[in-house]
Amino acid sequence: MRTQSSSHTKATKTKIPKFDAQLSLGEVAYWAIQKHVKKSTKYQDGVLADRNPENLHQMRVGMRRLRTAIDVFGPAIDLPDAAQRSNITKIARQLGKVRDLDVLQLWFQHYLSIASTSTDEGVQIQHVLERLNKRRQKKFSQLPKLFKSKIYRQFVAAYGDWLKKPQFQSVAAMPVLDVVPDLLLPLLSQLFLHPGWLVATETLEGRIYPMVGMSMETLDQVFIQEGPDLHDLRKQMKRVRYQTEFFIPFFGQTYQAQTQGFRSLQELLGVFQDEAVLSEFLVGELGIYWSDQLPSLAKLLQEERFRNWKKWQALQLKYLDPKFRRTLSRRVMSPSLEFMATGSQPN
Repeated sequence: MRTQSSSHTKATKTKIPKFDAQLSLGEVAYWAIQKHVKKSTKYQDGVLADRNPENLHQMRVGMRRLRTAIDVFGPAIDLPDAAQRSNITKIARQLGKVRDLDVLQLWFQHYLSIASTSTDEGVQIQHVLERLNKRRQKKFSQLPKLFKSKIYRQFVAAYGDWLKKPQFQSVAAMPVLDVVPDLLLPLLSQLFLHPGWLVATETLEGRIYPMVGMSMETLDQVFIQEGPDLHDLRKQMKRVRYQTEFFIPFFGQTYQAQTQGFRSLQELLGVFQDEAVLSEFLVGELGIYWSDQLPSLAKLLQEERFRNWKKWQALQLKYLDPKFRRTLSRRVMSPSLEFMATGSQPN
């Protein structure tokens, strides 16, 4: 049932709603969407000026956060067609094509500033950077067209109209403290059951543990065969992080620390994905034997992957522990007003 109620829209009067026991799910939804629509569009001029890659990064993050807000609060909101998740994904994908190239540029520039490479290898990387710059210019040339496109203009207009006159589903009237566990528990279940946790594991006495004693060469094979599962786990972890961060004001310090743990794990998995993207790019530029042309770079990547894998295994062991999983599930079942009394607000 679609509704529009003054009790749902009083959040329009302030940027941050008053966090109390009467706060409704609709008010929190409105606040989150308002915040991330603003972030998704405020950097447009900076992106087009192309003086600082951070503008593009922040705009892309805003789009992702907005998409997550729609996922979280979907049962409570009623959005027009142009504001739906699929359109946000199309816009974010265009931004992402340029951002990915920015990341590669920054990585190569940083590597050249710290690495001891041979003259031939340094020249080869400079040539790769030149080709990368040309590719980036070509992709960036599509962004002015994106911002003038029908899909983007309709997206901006649709959210402008919705924020002026928001439409909600009937469950938006429910107290947010009553429904937070229902929103978060399915999310944790999907995370716990993800196959990425089982990459390079073994079963000992009925329990699953990370495999120990792997060589660098064996680890390389693991990433070739099971890297996609880790990549997908990173995406799932990102969704968990973003969605749980929406509800920091309704829990205590332990919960807040856990959201930081989600972020750290996502970033670690992101390092593996960045290496995969870098390797794929080099294969495209130099062929499958690119490591023969850039031996110092290949060695650095292999050693960093091996070091980061040790960090990953410690976290993997933690998340494979059923006691930890049960503790985390119980934690999201007990929202309260204690944390709100400290005056803390979500980021």
